[in-house]
Amino acid sequence: MPAPATKIAMLTAGGLAPCLSSAVGGLIERYTDLAPQHEVIGYLCGYKGLLMGEHVKVTAEVRAQAGILHRHGGSPIGNSRVKLTNVADCVKRGLIKEGDAPLAVAAKRLADDGVTILHTIGGDDTNTTAAELASYLKSNGYNLTVVGLPKTIDNDVYPIRQSLGAWTAADQGAAFFQNVVNEQSANPRMLIVHEVMGRSCGWLTAATARSYRERLRHMDFVPGFNLDRSHMEVDGVYIPEIAIDIEAEARRLKQKMDRKDCINIFVSEGACVGQIVKELESRGESIERDAFGHVKLDKVNVGSWFSKQFAKLIGAEKVLVQKSGYFARAAAANGEDLRLIKSMVDLAVDCGLRGIGGVIGHDEERGGVLRAIEFERIKGGKPFDTAQAWFDELLKGIGQPLGTRVQVAHGGGGDS
Repeated sequence: MPAPATKIAMLTAGGLAPCLSSAVGGLIERYTDLAPQHEVIGYLCGYKGLLMGEHVKVTAEVRAQAGILHRHGGSPIGNSRVKLTNVADCVKRGLIKEGDAPLAVAAKRLADDGVTILHTIGGDDTNTTAAELASYLKSNGYNLTVVGLPKTIDNDVYPIRQSLGAWTAADQGAAFFQNVVNEQSANPRMLIVHEVMGRSCGWLTAATARSYRERLRHMDFVPGFNLDRSHMEVDGVYIPEIAIDIEAEARRLKQKMDRKDCINIFVSEGACVGQIVKELESRGESIERDAFGHVKLDKVNVGSWFSKQFAKLIGAEKVLVQKSGYFARAAAANGEDLRLIKSMVDLAVDCGLRGIGGVIGHDEERGGVLRAIEFERIKGGKPFDTAQAWFDELLKGIGQPLGTRVQVAHGGGGDS
């Protein structure tokens, strides 16, 4: 009996990251180079499109112009947040019928569509869902290889050293704040809070602050005016992995406020979330969660909470809270990420054609080798390693105490 014809499918899922368009374009280009005879499709809006049977074919015209996607942000095939083991949510959203099992529906759809290689591009939620799907397919006799690509600007996936899009997001967050910081000159005693994405991992907040300070290093300033470097400097970086003594920090920041008339702080959207949730619940407020059980951070408003904690204590006349997340995560990939994307995409295609499943990444538990990491070893919530020298240098550079490193309880970072 002849082997089934190879047919490749792709999907992108979770939140956006500055790598999705490039990864899709790279997969199309690589398959066109190595196996142009194979059909390629993209399921629309992630696992939603898979369940609903909605996909787009990669035509000859798309293959010829796939390189254009490297210059775009967003996803050319759309995203959604769908957990294939959350039956109630899938039924509620009309993705499956009452009594159906999402994994079974997805597997049948792949079989009916003749797919033999599925590429999932997403964070830990996307790829743990892919792991569940791959396990179901194997257990039920489906001949299909699932190969994931790691996308999350939080850079918090075990055991992957660097996830796609994170470097770009840090640079874009820095570019965002380079304009926002000038608001300090619009009002005396201004407190500016820059809220950066990162549910349970502070890597992006720290990397964004580092990238922003690198930009300052290359700028010229006029001494004696309120546009000198001190007015644009970062004064505090607050992340989930470091315990924060609000009163002690307020005393330190007030001294700076009295001296230079403004304060600029970078705050991870996941910093102090546990404390904030307890405060809200103690007042009888309900906390909204997504399909994966994660607290909806836009309902918690960490940046606003920090601004209220500090404003009175440091004598701020005006407070400005700005979030760079949507600006940063929707950008096109930068040079560093484009190189990482190409290396991962090339291996993903090779693994797909050879029938090797897993998530592509530099395996921190296998000497940092780029390989297809076994699905069962993929999980989210990897904390930022605050012992890294560059982070100590960042805090010392802004005059912030190194603080107490805390063991953060992670429940999965989410696809941000």
